[in-house]
Amino acid sequence: MFCHMLALLVWGLFCLVTILGWVVSTSLAGATLGSFTGGSLADKFGRTRTFILDAVPLALGAFLSATAQDIRTMIIGRLLAGIGIGVSSALVPLYISEISPTEIRGTLGTVNQLFICIGILAALLAGLPLAGNPAWWRTMFGIAVVPSILLAVGMAFSPESPRWLFQQGKVTQAELAVKRLYGKEMVTEIMFDLRASGQSSSESEAGWFDLFSKRYWKVVSVGAALFLFQQLAGINAVVYYSTSVFRSAGIASDVAASALVGAANVFGTMVASSLMDKQGRKSLLITSFSGMGASMLLLALSFTWKALAPYSGTLAVVGTVLYVLSFALGAGPVPALLLPEIFASRIRAKAVALSLGMHWVSNFFIGLYFLSVVSKFGISNVYLGFASVCALAVLYIAGNVVETKGRSLEEIERELSVAE
Repeated sequence: MFCHMLALLVWGLFCLVTILGWVVSTSLAGATLGSFTGGSLADKFGRTRTFILDAVPLALGAFLSATAQDIRTMIIGRLLAGIGIGVSSALVPLYISEISPTEIRGTLGTVNQLFICIGILAALLAGLPLAGNPAWWRTMFGIAVVPSILLAVGMAFSPESPRWLFQQGKVTQAELAVKRLYGKEMVTEIMFDLRASGQSSSESEAGWFDLFSKRYWKVVSVGAALFLFQQLAGINAVVYYSTSVFRSAGIASDVAASALVGAANVFGTMVASSLMDKQGRKSLLITSFSGMGASMLLLALSFTWKALAPYSGTLAVVGTVLYVLSFALGAGPVPALLLPEIFASRIRAKAVALSLGMHWVSNFFIGLYFLSVVSKFGISNVYLGFASVCALAVLYIAGNVVETKGRSLEEIERELSVAE
């Protein structure tokens, strides 16, 4: 009888873990799908209209998740929300890069990442007053409907990308958009740049297979590689293990641990925002991955070096915070900012979508297999592996990434076209 009850208990736990896995992974699968479709939608309907369309799965997904009475509804809600997140993750950096003045494009691109970090921290803190309520998660999902609606309303009054309008042959509308964004005194100069960049050529919009052609593959591979390095360098592992690391140092509160990581992320992104248009994208990436690699070595040593055993908890906390700070300085915000800058206008939307798709795919598989790898090799060896990835990233960036600081999208496109 006892064995039968134990077997039922084990089976019940297995089913629960499986269901939770589906709920979590469904949003990642949706984000992957959304990131790949976001580029095509942006090319077809324009940037602002696609934002408005994207508000539908975001709001509907949050509403279904908040009101779900069964697992199937919850999974559908998570899938829709994931699709919306994927579309916006590809669309936001694309739109910002195309409407931003050259001299502050880096800063504005980083502000996007900064507000994501602030939003994560705010979501954590917002849930604290409701944590004692068993149904608090429904309220949190319900709150997520509000920014979705605000997104649609805000984008309805926002100017369309002049570059997209010009590419569609809507020259008059492009001039009006430039006037709204930069003022009438800049219309002549920016329209001249658009014409000089070759966007008025007779070439049709690129298809997906064009991204893999000899003409574009080198620059597209850079975009995919940057997001692969971003995920394979261990950011999700560090965040996942942060609560355990802080407990080893005597910080018992999981909320305090998460808040400290979130605060480090916000602070690092603020520093990056102030430096992006001064130091440049490439130098920040190299500094960021170098710092992440050093932090990973410190984390690995804190777990294995016996001489450091009395200080292991403190060193692990320091290593974790330094890692998050280093990530926020470059590896976090730069890839999404840099890619729209280096991709030619003809392939920009789809190439950004492809690169963000690699981000979500790698995120999914890392989440799926990370614990298995840790149980087989040990967390210290996994951290050493992440440090090696950071070192490879530094070498790759030094040899393959171009600096885009202080240069217009048209100037960058002309240079890369000549290089091809």
